Amino acid sequence: MTVRPDVLVAVDVGTSGARAAAFNLMGDRFLEVRTPYATSSPRPLWAEQSARAWQSAALASLTGLVRALGPGCRVHAISLTGQCPSVALVDGRGRPLGPGLTYRDNRAEAEALDVRARLGDRAIHDRTGHLPAAFHVAPKLLWIRRHDPQRFAAARLALQPRDLVVLALTGEAVTEGSHAAATLVYDLRGRCWDPELLEAFELPASLFPRLGRADEVVGTLRPAIATRLGLPASTPVVLGGADSQACAFGAGVVDGGPVSEMAGSSTCLNAVVDAPLQVLAVTHYPHVAGTGFTTETGINTTGSAVAWAADRLYAGRRGKAGGADFTRLDVEAAAAPPGADGLLFLPVLGGGERTDPSLRGALTGLSLRHGRAVIARAVLEGVAYAIRDQLALLRDAGRPVTELRISGGDTRLGAWNRIKADVTGIPVRTVPGDAAVTGVAMLAGMGAGIYRDADAAIAACVHPDAPITPNPLLAGVYELGFTAWRALAAAAVVHRQED
Repeated sequence: MTVRPDVLVAVDVGTSGARAAAFNLMGDRFLEVRTPYATSSPRPLWAEQSARAWQSAALASLTGLVRALGPGCRVHAISLTGQCPSVALVDGRGRPLGPGLTYRDNRAEAEALDVRARLGDRAIHDRTGHLPAAFHVAPKLLWIRRHDPQRFAAARLALQPRDLVVLALTGEAVTEGSHAAATLVYDLRGRCWDPELLEAFELPASLFPRLGRADEVVGTLRPAIATRLGLPASTPVVLGGADSQACAFGAGVVDGGPVSEMAGSSTCLNAVVDAPLQVLAVTHYPHVAGTGFTTETGINTTGSAVAWAADRLYAGRRGKAGGADFTRLDVEAAAAPPGADGLLFLPVLGGGERTDPSLRGALTGLSLRHGRAVIARAVLEGVAYAIRDQLALLRDAGRPVTELRISGGDTRLGAWNRIKADVTGIPVRTVPGDAAVTGVAMLAGMGAGIYRDADAAIAACVHPDAPITPNPLLAGVYELGFTAWRALAAAAVVHRQED
Protein backbone atom coordinates (compact mmCIF):
# COMPACT_ATOMS: atom_id res chain seq x y z
CA MET A 1 0.00 0.00 0.00
CA THR A 2 1.40 3.40 -0.99
CA VAL A 3 1.81 5.94 1.82
CA ARG A 4 0.33 9.31 0.89
CA PRO A 5 2.32 12.24 2.33
CA ASP A 6 0.19 14.56 4.42
CA VAL A 7 0.10 18.16 3.11
CA LEU A 8 -1.26 21.51 4.24
CA VAL A 9 -1.52 24.19 1.56
CA ALA A 10 -1.18 27.95 2.06
CA VAL A 11 -2.18 30.48 -0.62
CA ASP A 12 -0.85 34.04 -0.42
CA VAL A 13 -2.36 36.78 -2.62
CA GLY A 14 0.60 39.10 -2.12
CA THR A 15 1.93 42.45 -3.28
CA SER A 16 3.91 41.26 -6.31
CA GLY A 17 2.01 38.09 -7.12
CA ALA A 18 0.18 35.07 -5.77
CA ARG A 19 1.79 31.89 -4.54
CA ALA A 20 0.74 28.51 -3.27
CA ALA A 21 2.95 26.61 -0.86
CA ALA A 22 2.89 23.02 0.40
CA PHE A 23 3.87 22.16 3.99
CA ASN A 24 4.32 18.92 5.84
CA LEU A 25 2.76 18.60 9.28
CA MET A 26 5.99 19.80 10.98
CA GLY A 27 5.74 23.18 9.30
CA ASP A 28 8.38 22.56 6.64
CA ARG A 29 7.65 24.21 3.30
CA PHE A 30 8.84 21.85 0.59
CA LEU A 31 7.22 23.20 -2.56
CA GLU A 32 6.00 26.58 -3.78
CA VAL A 33 4.59 27.93 -7.05
CA ARG A 34 4.37 31.68 -7.79
CA THR A 35 2.48 33.66 -10.40
CA PRO A 36 3.32 37.37 -10.70
CA TYR A 37 1.09 40.32 -11.47
CA ALA A 38 1.81 44.00 -11.95
CA THR A 39 1.06 47.17 -10.01
CA SER A 40 -0.03 50.19 -12.01
CA SER A 41 0.40 53.82 -10.92
CA PRO A 42 -1.42 55.81 -13.63
CA ARG A 43 -1.45 58.93 -11.43
CA PRO A 44 0.52 60.18 -8.42
CA LEU A 45 -0.54 58.42 -5.19
CA TRP A 46 -2.35 55.64 -7.11
CA ALA A 47 -1.36 51.97 -6.80
CA GLU A 48 -3.76 49.64 -8.59
CA GLN A 49 -3.78 45.95 -9.45
CA SER A 50 -6.11 43.81 -11.50
CA ALA A 51 -8.60 42.20 -9.15
CA ARG A 52 -9.15 39.50 -11.74
CA ALA A 53 -5.41 38.81 -11.60
CA TRP A 54 -5.66 38.28 -7.82
CA GLN A 55 -8.03 35.40 -8.53
CA SER A 56 -6.44 34.03 -11.69
CA ALA A 57 -2.88 34.14 -10.33
CA ALA A 58 -3.90 32.42 -7.11
CA LEU A 59 -5.74 29.68 -9.00
CA ALA A 60 -2.83 29.26 -11.44
CA SER A 61 -0.37 28.90 -8.55
CA LEU A 62 -2.62 26.45 -6.74
CA THR A 63 -3.15 24.41 -9.89
CA GLY A 64 0.59 24.29 -10.56
CA LEU A 65 1.30 23.27 -6.97
CA VAL A 66 -1.19 20.40 -6.96
CA ARG A 67 0.17 19.12 -10.27
CA ALA A 68 3.71 19.25 -8.91
CA LEU A 69 2.65 17.39 -5.76
CA GLY A 70 1.24 14.57 -7.81
CA PRO A 71 -1.40 12.01 -6.87
CA GLY A 72 0.60 10.58 -3.97
CA CYS A 73 -0.13 13.52 -1.63
CA ARG A 74 -3.11 14.04 0.64
CA VAL A 75 -4.10 17.70 0.96
CA HIS A 76 -5.77 18.01 4.35
CA ALA A 77 -6.81 21.65 3.91
CA ILE A 78 -6.17 24.87 2.02
CA SER A 79 -5.93 28.18 3.87
CA LEU A 80 -5.33 31.69 2.61
CA THR A 81 -3.70 35.03 3.32
CA GLY A 82 -3.00 38.17 1.35
CA GLN A 83 -2.07 41.81 1.22
CA CYS A 84 -4.25 43.94 3.47
CA PRO A 85 -5.97 46.36 3.25
CA SER A 86 -6.49 46.27 -0.50
CA VAL A 87 -9.98 46.21 -1.95
CA ALA A 88 -12.04 45.63 -5.07
CA LEU A 89 -15.76 45.99 -5.73
CA VAL A 90 -17.62 43.02 -7.24
CA ASP A 91 -21.04 42.65 -8.80
CA GLY A 92 -23.83 40.26 -7.88
CA ARG A 93 -22.10 37.40 -9.69
CA GLY A 94 -18.80 37.97 -7.88
CA ARG A 95 -17.10 39.58 -10.89
CA PRO A 96 -14.65 42.40 -10.13
CA LEU A 97 -15.76 45.87 -11.19
CA GLY A 98 -12.58 47.61 -12.25
CA PRO A 99 -9.14 47.47 -10.66
CA GLY A 100 -8.34 46.81 -7.04
CA LEU A 101 -6.88 49.58 -4.89
CA THR A 102 -3.87 48.30 -2.93
CA TYR A 103 -2.76 49.27 0.55
CA ARG A 104 -0.13 51.52 -1.05
CA ASP A 105 -2.80 53.56 -2.83
CA ASN A 106 -3.03 56.98 -1.17
CA ARG A 107 -5.59 58.68 -3.42
CA ALA A 108 -8.21 58.74 -0.63
CA GLU A 109 -6.29 61.14 1.61
CA ALA A 110 -9.06 63.77 1.50
CA GLU A 111 -11.70 61.18 2.44
CA ALA A 112 -9.61 59.99 5.38
CA LEU A 113 -9.07 63.54 6.62
CA ASP A 114 -12.80 64.17 6.38
CA VAL A 115 -13.52 61.11 8.51
CA ARG A 116 -11.02 62.28 11.12
CA ALA A 117 -12.56 65.75 11.20
CA ARG A 118 -16.12 64.44 11.57
CA LEU A 119 -15.58 61.57 14.00
CA GLY A 120 -12.42 62.55 15.86
CA ASP A 121 -9.17 60.62 16.07
CA ARG A 122 -9.62 59.37 19.61
CA ALA A 123 -13.22 58.24 19.10
CA ILE A 124 -12.56 56.20 15.99
CA HIS A 125 -9.29 54.75 17.35
CA ASP A 126 -11.09 53.62 20.51
CA ARG A 127 -13.72 51.80 18.42
CA THR A 128 -11.60 50.37 15.60
CA GLY A 129 -8.02 50.36 16.89
CA HIS A 130 -7.01 52.43 13.86
CA LEU A 131 -6.35 56.06 12.97
CA PRO A 132 -8.07 56.85 9.65
CA ALA A 133 -5.79 57.03 6.63
CA ALA A 134 -6.00 56.60 2.87
CA PHE A 135 -4.45 53.19 3.62
CA HIS A 136 -7.79 51.84 4.92
CA VAL A 137 -10.67 50.29 2.99
CA ALA A 138 -13.51 52.67 3.93
CA PRO A 139 -11.79 55.87 2.65
CA LYS A 140 -10.98 54.02 -0.58
CA LEU A 141 -14.65 53.13 -0.97
CA LEU A 142 -15.65 56.74 -0.32
CA TRP A 143 -13.22 57.83 -3.04
CA ILE A 144 -14.77 55.38 -5.53
CA ARG A 145 -18.28 56.54 -4.61
CA ARG A 146 -17.28 60.16 -5.19
CA HIS A 147 -15.25 59.72 -8.38
CA ASP A 148 -16.77 56.61 -9.99
CA PRO A 149 -20.40 56.51 -8.84
CA GLN A 150 -21.48 54.07 -11.55
CA ARG A 151 -19.00 51.45 -10.36
CA PHE A 152 -20.04 52.00 -6.76
CA ALA A 153 -23.74 51.72 -7.61
CA ALA A 154 -23.16 48.42 -9.43
CA ALA A 155 -21.23 46.92 -6.53
CA ARG A 156 -22.68 44.26 -4.27
CA LEU A 157 -19.61 43.46 -2.18
CA ALA A 158 -16.29 45.06 -1.25
CA LEU A 159 -13.74 42.25 -0.99
CA GLN A 160 -10.06 42.11 -0.17
CA PRO A 161 -7.72 39.92 -2.27
CA ARG A 162 -7.84 36.89 0.04
CA ASP A 163 -11.63 37.14 0.21
CA LEU A 164 -11.92 37.22 -3.58
CA VAL A 165 -9.98 33.98 -3.85
CA VAL A 166 -12.04 32.32 -1.11
CA LEU A 167 -15.12 33.31 -3.11
CA ALA A 168 -13.65 31.74 -6.24
CA LEU A 169 -12.76 28.51 -4.42
CA THR A 170 -15.91 27.98 -2.38
CA GLY A 171 -18.59 30.40 -3.57
CA GLU A 172 -18.67 31.85 -0.04
CA ALA A 173 -18.31 35.60 0.63
CA VAL A 174 -16.66 35.70 4.04
CA THR A 175 -13.87 37.48 5.87
CA GLU A 176 -12.47 37.53 9.42
CA GLY A 177 -11.28 40.04 11.99
CA SER A 178 -7.72 40.64 10.81
CA HIS A 179 -9.06 41.77 7.41
CA ALA A 180 -12.19 43.41 8.76
CA ALA A 181 -10.25 45.57 11.23
CA ALA A 182 -8.52 47.32 8.32
CA THR A 183 -11.81 48.62 6.93
CA LEU A 184 -12.48 51.25 9.67
CA VAL A 185 -16.06 49.96 10.12
CA TYR A 186 -15.23 47.04 12.43
CA ASP A 187 -15.85 47.09 16.19
CA LEU A 188 -12.51 45.80 17.48
CA ARG A 189 -13.66 44.83 20.96
CA GLY A 190 -17.09 43.56 19.91
CA ARG A 191 -15.55 41.75 16.90
CA CYS A 192 -18.42 42.65 14.58
CA TRP A 193 -19.31 45.19 11.92
CA ASP A 194 -20.08 48.48 13.67
CA PRO A 195 -23.56 49.79 12.67
CA GLU A 196 -22.84 53.31 13.92
CA LEU A 197 -19.64 53.58 11.89
CA LEU A 198 -21.36 52.18 8.81
CA GLU A 199 -24.01 54.86 9.23
CA ALA A 200 -21.37 57.57 9.74
CA PHE A 201 -19.60 56.50 6.53
CA GLU A 202 -22.96 56.09 4.77
CA LEU A 203 -21.89 52.63 3.65
CA PRO A 204 -24.45 49.80 3.50
CA ALA A 205 -23.80 46.84 5.77
CA SER A 206 -24.58 44.56 2.81
CA LEU A 207 -21.39 45.75 1.09
CA PHE A 208 -19.28 43.77 3.58
CA PRO A 209 -19.11 39.96 3.78
CA ARG A 210 -20.07 37.89 6.78
CA LEU A 211 -17.49 37.40 9.51
CA GLY A 212 -15.87 34.08 10.38
CA ARG A 213 -12.83 32.85 12.34
CA ALA A 214 -9.33 32.58 10.93
CA ASP A 215 -9.23 28.83 11.67
CA GLU A 216 -12.77 28.20 10.41
CA VAL A 217 -13.56 25.81 7.58
CA VAL A 218 -15.72 28.11 5.46
CA GLY A 219 -16.53 25.56 2.79
CA THR A 220 -15.18 23.02 0.36
CA LEU A 221 -14.08 23.35 -3.23
CA ARG A 222 -16.69 24.15 -5.87
CA PRO A 223 -16.97 21.18 -8.26
CA ALA A 224 -15.56 23.04 -11.27
CA ILE A 225 -12.60 24.32 -9.20
CA ALA A 226 -11.97 20.85 -7.75
CA THR A 227 -11.84 19.41 -11.27
CA ARG A 228 -9.46 22.14 -12.42
CA LEU A 229 -7.17 21.62 -9.45
CA GLY A 230 -7.35 17.84 -9.46
CA LEU A 231 -8.42 17.71 -5.81
CA PRO A 232 -11.47 16.14 -4.16
CA ALA A 233 -14.42 18.52 -3.93
CA SER A 234 -14.51 17.69 -0.22
CA THR A 235 -11.15 19.42 0.40
CA PRO A 236 -11.70 21.90 3.29
CA VAL A 237 -10.95 25.59 2.75
CA VAL A 238 -9.89 27.35 5.95
CA LEU A 239 -10.32 31.12 5.98
CA GLY A 240 -6.88 32.19 7.25
CA GLY A 241 -5.82 35.74 8.11
CA ALA A 242 -4.19 38.91 6.83
CA ASP A 243 -0.56 38.48 5.84
CA SER A 244 1.12 40.34 8.71
CA GLN A 245 -1.20 38.78 11.29
CA ALA A 246 -0.57 35.29 9.95
CA CYS A 247 3.14 36.11 9.98
CA ALA A 248 3.06 36.97 13.69
CA PHE A 249 1.40 33.62 14.40
CA GLY A 250 3.89 31.81 12.15
CA ALA A 251 6.72 33.45 14.11
CA GLY A 252 5.25 32.16 17.37
CA VAL A 253 4.29 35.62 18.62
CA VAL A 254 1.28 34.91 20.83
CA ASP A 255 2.43 36.63 24.05
CA GLY A 256 3.87 40.02 24.97
CA GLY A 257 7.60 40.74 24.47
CA PRO A 258 8.66 39.47 21.04
CA VAL A 259 7.78 41.54 17.98
CA SER A 260 7.24 39.95 14.59
CA GLU A 261 8.71 41.65 11.54
CA MET A 262 7.31 40.57 8.20
CA ALA A 263 10.24 41.52 5.96
CA GLY A 264 8.96 41.62 2.42
CA SER A 265 8.27 44.35 -0.10
CA SER A 266 6.88 46.27 2.86
CA THR A 267 7.45 45.79 6.57
CA CYS A 268 4.80 45.06 9.19
CA LEU A 269 5.67 44.95 12.88
CA ASN A 270 3.31 43.09 15.21
CA ALA A 271 3.23 42.58 18.96
CA VAL A 272 0.61 40.95 21.20
CA VAL A 273 -1.28 42.92 23.86
CA ASP A 274 -4.13 42.00 26.20
CA ALA A 275 -6.01 45.22 25.45
CA PRO A 276 -5.65 47.87 22.72
CA LEU A 277 -3.13 50.61 23.46
CA GLN A 278 -4.11 54.27 23.65
CA VAL A 279 -1.30 55.36 21.30
CA LEU A 280 -3.00 56.72 18.18
CA ALA A 281 -0.07 55.84 15.90
CA VAL A 282 -0.39 52.13 16.81
CA THR A 283 -3.07 50.13 15.02
CA HIS A 284 -4.70 46.98 16.33
CA TYR A 285 -6.18 43.75 15.03
CA PRO A 286 -7.75 40.72 16.67
CA HIS A 287 -5.15 37.97 16.93
CA VAL A 288 -5.76 35.20 14.39
CA ALA A 289 -5.41 32.54 17.09
CA GLY A 290 -7.09 33.49 20.34
CA THR A 291 -8.94 36.31 22.05
CA GLY A 292 -6.08 38.81 22.36
CA PHE A 293 -5.03 41.68 20.14
CA THR A 294 -2.12 42.27 17.82
CA THR A 295 -0.62 45.72 17.43
CA GLU A 296 0.69 46.77 14.06
CA THR A 297 2.85 49.50 12.70
CA GLY A 298 4.24 49.40 9.20
CA ILE A 299 6.52 50.85 6.55
CA ASN A 300 5.36 50.68 2.94
CA THR A 301 8.60 50.33 0.95
CA THR A 302 11.38 48.55 2.83
CA GLY A 303 12.27 45.42 0.86
CA SER A 304 11.19 47.39 -2.21
CA ALA A 305 13.72 50.09 -1.30
CA VAL A 306 16.51 47.54 -1.01
CA ALA A 307 15.48 46.01 -4.34
CA TRP A 308 15.49 49.51 -5.85
CA ALA A 309 19.08 50.02 -4.63
CA ALA A 310 20.14 46.56 -5.79
CA ASP A 311 18.70 47.13 -9.26
CA ARG A 312 20.63 50.37 -9.63
CA LEU A 313 23.89 49.49 -7.90
CA TYR A 314 24.21 45.70 -8.28
CA ALA A 315 22.46 44.89 -11.54
CA GLY A 316 25.36 42.76 -12.77
CA ARG A 317 27.31 42.82 -16.01
CA ARG A 318 25.44 43.71 -19.17
CA GLY A 319 23.87 40.64 -20.65
CA LYS A 320 24.28 38.59 -17.46
CA ALA A 321 21.14 36.73 -16.47
CA GLY A 322 19.82 36.70 -12.94
CA GLY A 323 19.15 40.36 -12.24
CA ALA A 324 20.45 42.22 -9.22
CA ASP A 325 23.17 40.61 -7.12
CA PHE A 326 21.76 40.79 -3.59
CA THR A 327 24.57 38.62 -2.25
CA ARG A 328 27.16 41.15 -3.41
CA LEU A 329 25.11 43.98 -1.90
CA ASP A 330 24.99 42.12 1.42
CA VAL A 331 28.74 41.42 1.47
CA GLU A 332 29.76 44.94 0.51
CA ALA A 333 27.32 46.59 2.93
CA ALA A 334 28.70 44.43 5.77
CA ALA A 335 32.21 45.72 5.02
CA ALA A 336 31.16 49.40 4.92
CA PRO A 337 31.56 51.43 8.13
CA PRO A 338 28.71 51.46 10.68
CA GLY A 339 26.88 54.74 10.33
CA ALA A 340 27.50 54.64 6.55
CA ASP A 341 30.04 57.47 6.76
CA GLY A 342 27.30 59.98 7.49
CA LEU A 343 24.85 58.92 4.74
CA LEU A 344 21.20 58.79 5.74
CA PHE A 345 18.43 57.12 3.77
CA LEU A 346 14.68 57.51 4.21
CA PRO A 347 12.89 54.44 2.74
CA VAL A 348 9.75 56.12 1.41
CA LEU A 349 9.69 55.32 -2.31
CA GLY A 350 6.01 54.57 -2.88
CA GLY A 351 4.47 58.04 -3.16
CA GLY A 352 4.03 58.64 0.56
CA GLU A 353 3.86 56.54 3.70
CA ARG A 354 0.68 54.94 5.05
CA THR A 355 0.60 57.44 7.94
CA ASP A 356 1.76 60.46 5.92
CA PRO A 357 1.09 60.67 2.17
CA SER A 358 3.22 63.83 1.94
CA LEU A 359 6.41 62.06 3.05
CA ARG A 360 9.04 61.25 0.41
CA GLY A 361 12.25 59.26 0.26
CA ALA A 362 15.65 60.88 0.66
CA LEU A 363 19.39 60.12 0.56
CA THR A 364 21.54 62.77 2.19
CA GLY A 365 25.20 63.30 3.03
CA LEU A 366 26.59 62.21 -0.34
CA SER A 367 30.20 62.93 -1.23
CA LEU A 368 32.52 62.09 -4.12
CA ARG A 369 34.33 59.66 -1.83
CA HIS A 370 31.25 57.46 -1.42
CA GLY A 371 30.94 54.26 -3.43
CA ARG A 372 28.09 51.88 -3.83
CA ALA A 373 28.91 49.86 -0.70
CA VAL A 374 28.37 52.84 1.60
CA ILE A 375 25.16 53.74 -0.20
CA ALA A 376 23.96 50.14 0.14
CA ARG A 377 24.70 50.20 3.86
CA ALA A 378 22.87 53.51 4.22
CA VAL A 379 19.80 51.93 2.63
CA LEU A 380 19.90 48.95 5.01
CA GLU A 381 20.48 51.23 8.00
CA GLY A 382 17.70 53.57 6.88
CA VAL A 383 15.16 50.77 7.04
CA ALA A 384 16.55 49.69 10.42
CA TYR A 385 16.11 53.26 11.73
CA ALA A 386 12.52 53.21 10.48
CA ILE A 387 11.94 49.95 12.37
CA ARG A 388 13.47 51.42 15.53
CA ASP A 389 11.17 54.43 15.16
CA GLN A 390 8.14 52.12 15.07
CA LEU A 391 9.30 50.02 18.03
CA ALA A 392 9.63 53.21 20.08
CA LEU A 393 5.86 53.57 19.92
CA LEU A 394 5.45 50.33 21.88
CA ARG A 395 8.08 51.30 24.43
CA ASP A 396 6.49 54.71 24.91
CA ALA A 397 3.20 52.91 25.65
CA GLY A 398 4.91 50.88 28.38
CA ARG A 399 5.17 47.67 26.38
CA PRO A 400 8.71 46.27 26.55
CA VAL A 401 10.18 44.78 23.40
CA THR A 402 12.38 41.78 24.15
CA GLU A 403 13.37 40.64 20.64
CA LEU A 404 12.65 41.08 16.96
CA ARG A 405 11.62 37.94 15.08
CA ILE A 406 12.20 38.42 11.37
CA SER A 407 10.72 36.31 8.62
CA GLY A 408 10.30 36.66 4.88
CA GLY A 409 12.57 36.76 1.87
CA ASP A 410 14.85 39.49 3.14
CA THR A 411 16.12 37.40 6.07
CA ARG A 412 18.65 36.09 3.54
CA LEU A 413 20.62 39.32 3.95
CA GLY A 414 22.81 38.51 6.95
CA ALA A 415 24.33 41.99 7.12
CA TRP A 416 20.86 43.49 7.33
CA ASN A 417 19.86 41.20 10.21
CA ARG A 418 23.02 42.26 12.08
CA ILE A 419 22.35 45.94 11.32
CA LYS A 420 18.81 45.64 12.65
CA ALA A 421 20.10 44.22 15.94
CA ASP A 422 22.72 46.95 16.30
CA VAL A 423 20.40 49.80 15.32
CA THR A 424 17.42 48.73 17.46
CA GLY A 425 19.48 47.54 20.42
CA ILE A 426 17.50 44.31 20.85
CA PRO A 427 18.26 40.70 19.89
CA VAL A 428 17.15 39.62 16.42
CA ARG A 429 16.03 36.09 15.59
CA THR A 430 15.26 34.94 12.10
CA VAL A 431 12.43 32.49 11.55
CA PRO A 432 13.31 29.93 8.86
CA GLY A 433 11.10 29.94 5.82
CA ASP A 434 8.33 32.47 5.53
CA ALA A 435 6.29 32.90 8.68
CA ALA A 436 3.30 34.43 6.84
CA VAL A 437 2.61 31.28 4.82
CA THR A 438 3.73 29.07 7.73
CA GLY A 439 1.12 30.77 9.91
CA VAL A 440 -1.52 30.17 7.27
CA ALA A 441 -0.54 26.50 7.04
CA MET A 442 -0.84 26.30 10.83
CA LEU A 443 -4.35 27.75 10.61
CA ALA A 444 -5.15 25.18 7.92
CA GLY A 445 -3.96 22.46 10.28
CA MET A 446 -6.07 23.82 13.15
CA GLY A 447 -9.15 23.98 10.93
CA ALA A 448 -8.55 20.43 9.71
CA GLY A 449 -8.02 19.12 13.25
CA ILE A 450 -4.32 18.33 12.76
CA TYR A 451 -3.33 20.63 15.65
CA ARG A 452 -5.61 20.81 18.67
CA ASP A 453 -4.84 24.49 19.35
CA ALA A 454 -2.43 27.35 18.67
CA ASP A 455 0.17 26.10 21.16
CA ALA A 456 0.28 22.70 19.51
CA ALA A 457 0.69 24.29 16.08
CA ILE A 458 3.57 26.47 17.32
CA ALA A 459 5.29 23.55 19.03
CA ALA A 460 5.17 21.56 15.79
CA CYS A 461 6.02 24.27 13.28
CA VAL A 462 7.90 27.27 14.74
CA HIS A 463 11.67 26.97 15.28
CA PRO A 464 13.47 30.38 15.33
CA ASP A 465 17.22 30.57 14.78
CA ALA A 466 19.69 31.56 17.50
CA PRO A 467 19.55 35.26 18.48
CA ILE A 468 21.85 37.91 17.00
CA THR A 469 22.75 40.13 19.93
CA PRO A 470 23.44 43.87 19.52
CA ASN A 471 27.05 45.07 19.54
CA PRO A 472 27.26 47.46 22.52
CA LEU A 473 30.26 49.23 20.96
CA LEU A 474 28.01 50.56 18.21
CA ALA A 475 25.26 51.90 20.48
CA GLY A 476 26.65 55.44 20.41
CA VAL A 477 27.08 55.48 16.63
CA TYR A 478 23.49 54.44 16.06
CA GLU A 479 22.08 56.71 18.75
CA LEU A 480 23.52 59.70 16.89
CA GLY A 481 22.44 58.26 13.56
CA PHE A 482 18.88 57.70 14.76
CA THR A 483 18.59 61.28 16.00
CA ALA A 484 19.77 62.56 12.62
CA TRP A 485 17.45 60.14 10.79
CA ARG A 486 14.43 61.39 12.72
CA ALA A 487 15.30 64.97 11.80
CA LEU A 488 15.49 63.93 8.14
CA ALA A 489 12.10 62.19 8.35
CA ALA A 490 10.56 65.35 9.79
CA ALA A 491 11.85 67.40 6.84
CA ALA A 492 11.32 65.06 3.86
CA VAL A 493 7.88 66.22 2.75
CA VAL A 494 6.67 67.73 -0.49
CA HIS A 495 3.82 70.03 -1.33
CA ARG A 496 1.05 68.29 -3.24
CA GLN A 497 1.56 70.41 -6.38
CA GLU A 498 5.08 69.02 -6.68
CA ASP A 499 3.78 65.46 -7.35
